[in-house]
Amino acid sequence: MVRPPRVFRPRNRRLRPPRLGGLTLNKLLPNMLTMLALASGMTGMRFAIEGNFKAAVLAIAVAAVFDALDGRIARLLNAQSKFGEELDSLSDVVSFGVAPGMILYLWCLGEANTFGWIAALLLGVCAALRLARFNTMIGLAAEKPAFAFNYFTGVPAPAGAFLALLPLVATLEVGPGWFDTPWLVAPWAACIGALMISALPTFSLKGLRIPQRYVVFVLLGVGILAAALVSAPWATLSLLGLAYLASIPFSVKRYQELSEEAAKLREPADDDAGPVGPEGGEGADATGPLRRQAPDV
Repeated sequence: MVRPPRVFRPRNRRLRPPRLGGLTLNKLLPNMLTMLALASGMTGMRFAIEGNFKAAVLAIAVAAVFDALDGRIARLLNAQSKFGEELDSLSDVVSFGVAPGMILYLWCLGEANTFGWIAALLLGVCAALRLARFNTMIGLAAEKPAFAFNYFTGVPAPAGAFLALLPLVATLEVGPGWFDTPWLVAPWAACIGALMISALPTFSLKGLRIPQRYVVFVLLGVGILAAALVSAPWATLSLLGLAYLASIPFSVKRYQELSEEAAKLREPADDDAGPVGPEGGEGADATGPLRRQAPDV
């Protein structure tokens, strides 16, 4: 018996509407935080123009908080992008280079005319140079030794802005007459700009791991710090700035020690590979790759 051919009838399926193009809010969130950092930095300049230097310093601090969050949120949400990297660098130049320089100029550097303007200009220029160096050396991060990821190259831009504003912060605590002279603030700003573009290794807390037995003490310290910031903000910020400056020699010394230890571990491999420099297996360039560092912001 021959079966009749089956007739296929098209079903009336509801067509699925096409997906809307564009980015989700999660993908845009890091860039939103970057824009908030930029807006905070520029608002700090407005406060300085109005003579409200307390609000100007706080605006730069808020910009630093947003700047610290945007990169971490981007990695957490897997929302990194080339656009975000460039936007973050441009925001840092304005918020932590141009804005602090203008705040200092409007505060006291303007009294020194051209000399004061050059010092304010140096902050913006050094911040731009630092971020340009960072953007061009991102691809070299893989060449760094493992321990080097716990260090910045030079003083990061947010920390540099905070250090540059330290005379203003101290004046807000002790009053005028001590640190508000342009002949002190101008060299200070120039030195901070030099630290930003330097190759000095400085501690980075990004990869810091707290041992379990110290977690309670760290949380206690954070609570004490928060209480100090609320009760005596300017004195606390001044002490934090001095403590950071005091840590730089220790970071340089520790980095050199780790470099020497890594070089000793590399010596057997270098000896097997034959002469490297003019003096044989222990040539002057044997530790060259250990000196390459990708700067961080």
